[in-house]
Amino acid sequence: MGLWDIKTMIPCSLFLFFLAGGLATLSFSRYNSQEEAAIRDIELTLTNKTINAIANTNANLRRLKITPLSLMGTCDLFSGSWVHDNSSRYPLYKEQECPYLEDTFACQTYGRKDTKYLQWRWQPHGCDFPKFDGKAVVERLRDRKILFVGDSLNRNQWMSMICMLHSTIPGVKNIGKGLDRNLHTFRATDYNISIDFYWAPMLVESNGDISSDHHRDNRIVRIKAIEKKATHWVDADILVFNSYHWWRLTEVKLVKSVGSLLDDPNQEFEEVDNFQAYKLALETWSKWTHTHFDPSKTQLFFMGATATHMRAQEWGGKNQGNCYGETDPVMDNDSFRESGTNLQMLNILDSTLSTLKAKGVNVQIINVTQLTQSRKDGHTTIYRKYWRPLSEVQRKIPERASDCSHWCLPGVPDIWNELLLAYIHQ
Repeated sequence: MGLWDIKTMIPCSLFLFFLAGGLATLSFSRYNSQEEAAIRDIELTLTNKTINAIANTNANLRRLKITPLSLMGTCDLFSGSWVHDNSSRYPLYKEQECPYLEDTFACQTYGRKDTKYLQWRWQPHGCDFPKFDGKAVVERLRDRKILFVGDSLNRNQWMSMICMLHSTIPGVKNIGKGLDRNLHTFRATDYNISIDFYWAPMLVESNGDISSDHHRDNRIVRIKAIEKKATHWVDADILVFNSYHWWRLTEVKLVKSVGSLLDDPNQEFEEVDNFQAYKLALETWSKWTHTHFDPSKTQLFFMGATATHMRAQEWGGKNQGNCYGETDPVMDNDSFRESGTNLQMLNILDSTLSTLKAKGVNVQIINVTQLTQSRKDGHTTIYRKYWRPLSEVQRKIPERASDCSHWCLPGVPDIWNELLLAYIHQ
């Protein structure tokens, strides 16, 4: 069974309707990102091998079923459609009112003029999820720590969470970094709330582990090494992991020796395909998770893969186009599939989480894969700060500079957090 299925039945009782008063969103403060143009870490050049693999598996996506996850009732929050809603509910906050918002996601600040992308509401089929209530969420998060662990898409979601909650958290708030420079922190002192992000794009140790200098043309990992970075994760009350996009290069190098540097030119490697490497890395993460967490004390989540809209011809656009210039979603929510979502990788994650659950550790998947498929209009494209000068070609052809992986804020990641909060407070 795979993670992908728009018909998945995820139990959730009508009790969710009454959780509205219990949800809220966290807010965060803007600081200058040390990243360079963070497109290459996500938007990888696909080889013919990868494209063929996607073509062979993509046709099966809509037929897959996934194991129902345990919530109350019989509602699948992740199967639904986008409804245009220009009421006061969305956006949940204004870009200029979130002082912590990073330039990487601040689309309006960097010239985006259209606003319709801010006004779409996710509507599950046959049910609903609680409306966001920032004040109630803040009360429920008092004396707790949420930690997002993963790549820049998890950072995208982390930034969304703190912007959602910023205006509703009274008192002293500050943003900073931990002693480990990969740890980014947000503290609300009066409520003793922490909302943090830890940069670990492949979960295990890799040559992309320095957040301020992570752009690489290859992937080198120490496949069984996780303890060093994971020491920063163990004190969280709520952990939200992700790891998908960095595994899309078709070959991954596994370091053979233990103590040597990952980028050592004399290093000995074993080259394996990305599917095998992804499976091995998740096994390492799974073993560590099983050993270090008590499910009765710590809530564990894993974010599903998100769409990358790199080929406009897939939704009837021009042949060389991508998400640049898109202002509306694909309206055929139930059947559209962009080609960047790989079924085999989704199945590997599903199998890993199922094995963990059989051992008594339930890691809840927040399956946002389907709901991001149609949102070709929600990406940052060229409306963001670039940390390197654009080339002559990029200036003439904006599609060449467009980021079709990350998302504008406010925007689509706010919905991910509404769904996440529904599970946190069920």
